[in-house]
Amino acid sequence: MDDENAAFDGLAEDELMDDAEVDTLVREVINSTIGDSQFIHNKIDSWSNNIVEGCLKKLAGLGKPFKYVTTCNLTQKAGAGLHAASCTRWNEKTDGKVTVQWENHTMIALVTVYWLAV
Repeated sequence: MDDENAAFDGLAEDELMDDAEVDTLVREVINSTIGDSQFIHNKIDSWSNNIVEGCLKKLAGLGKPFKYVTTCNLTQKAGAGLHAASCTRWNEKTDGKVTVQWENHTMIALVTVYWLAV
């Protein structure tokens, strides 16, 4: 194994995840799922599930050697704050996460994607 591949723990550079690509992918899924919809409490479960499943399908479609974890939090804009925190311990050369905050006029989505090399 040469020094360049060793830097990525056996993964080629084109096999690594690109944060910007993941961010765009997540935003596309959220927009296609929710778009300009009004906050409707009865739709939150299906919207959340569709966002998580949509992200996982698109991530799997990238064909990269990773396992993925996706979370989705949806809340109505009502003047209250939305706080989230996470902590990870992993291989910093290959593993990562992206958190996307998305808003429309009535709700906020907070979607986090984690990827771990297999």
